[in-house]
Amino acid sequence: MTNVIKIRKGLDISLTGGPSNDIASAEMAVLYSLVPDDFHGVTPKVVVKEGEHVDAGISLFIDKNNPSVKFVSPVSGTVTKVERGARRKVMNIMVKPDGNQTTRDFGKQNVSAMKGASVLDLLQESGLFAFFRQRPYDVVPSPGVAPRSIHVSAFDSAPFAPKFEEILQGQEQEWKIGLEALAKIAKVYLGISVKQDGVIALHNDEVTEAAFDGPHPAGLVGVQINKMAPVNKGEIVWTIGAEEVLFIGRLFMTGKIDFTRTITVAGENAAKAQSYKVLLGAQISSFVQVTDLEKSRVINGNVLTGLKVQIDGFLGAHSTQITVIPEVNCPDEAFGWIMPRTKQFSVSHSYFSWLCGKKKEYSFDARIKGGERHLIMSGEYETVFPMDIFPEHLVKAIIAGNIDDMEALGIYEVAPEDFALCEFVCSSKVQVQRIVREGLDLLREEMC
Repeated sequence: MTNVIKIRKGLDISLTGGPSNDIASAEMAVLYSLVPDDFHGVTPKVVVKEGEHVDAGISLFIDKNNPSVKFVSPVSGTVTKVERGARRKVMNIMVKPDGNQTTRDFGKQNVSAMKGASVLDLLQESGLFAFFRQRPYDVVPSPGVAPRSIHVSAFDSAPFAPKFEEILQGQEQEWKIGLEALAKIAKVYLGISVKQDGVIALHNDEVTEAAFDGPHPAGLVGVQINKMAPVNKGEIVWTIGAEEVLFIGRLFMTGKIDFTRTITVAGENAAKAQSYKVLLGAQISSFVQVTDLEKSRVINGNVLTGLKVQIDGFLGAHSTQITVIPEVNCPDEAFGWIMPRTKQFSVSHSYFSWLCGKKKEYSFDARIKGGERHLIMSGEYETVFPMDIFPEHLVKAIIAGNIDDMEALGIYEVAPEDFALCEFVCSSKVQVQRIVREGLDLLREEMC
């Protein structure tokens, strides 16, 4: 029987506008793009020119500091634009797909007969290595430094997240081969939900499994690392998403890359809330419809960690959902917080709505409802932060720039997404995820 780990701290947020159970195949988008900012820690060097034709699997840019780490086109077509921002920073590399999709052939491989170094070489050449993220620092790892372990979370507990057990149907072989390939590189830890036990669990010696039971953020890989095999100073672990494991399995089975993933479109202002099979980097307008664009916020990701994006923007490399919620430009409400509301959510039980139970769905908009205060309320973060770390003390150490305290308080284990709920419940409106990102960047600059 799989070991069960109970997560007691956390918070499940129930929003209106949940998706249907249907999964449709999205039409080919007019444009696709790779956004270098989706791969933190990379200094991009563009290796294609505008007007050049590329096949799917051909490099669009590489990491200047690690040239073997390649970022490849998800489609075949013409490079229409290399968009640059201030100081010639690469913002987008856009590809217009052609009618006849052709893919670079990397050759079918028998992963059982391969060694870890050969697996890594193939992942780098095919662009799949770019989907790994390293802790500490939450960046694309350096291929020259071997990880202690690789961690995969097979479920997402965020609002409106797609259910991986449904995505997995018909792709069990790709999943098995993908995990086998990872096991050639380092020891693999797999986190599943108690609801998935018997569906996803492998029960073999190559993968160490644990089932998690509890509210969000139980599905975050950072929480699972903390509970299964915490990161100590000097250790390096890699993480990768569950669908990216399927990408790896497809590569070994077919010899070709296929970045098709299941994206959940949901939210109160989504005209059609359902899941779609979409190629990575697709223009969002090709599969997302919004009821009132001027009064809506389109989020590339979930409501806790996603980024605001325009409807003609592009699907993020790591995004598994697009969320559309009301924007609401008017900040004022009659009687403010003192009004006895029953339709608005409150963590602190300020409204009577908490009496309605946990299954009640709430309408959330994009307002912050208050300004940032230079004060951190004691004890708020701990109520929703299940890791064996003092989040409040760590955030204060980052703000102070105290590297010694940051190390002692566990910054090597965390990523910004681990603090999303802390930011949500923060009555001082502190941008906790931004602070943690800045702390990790500072530490990496000092240590590397």
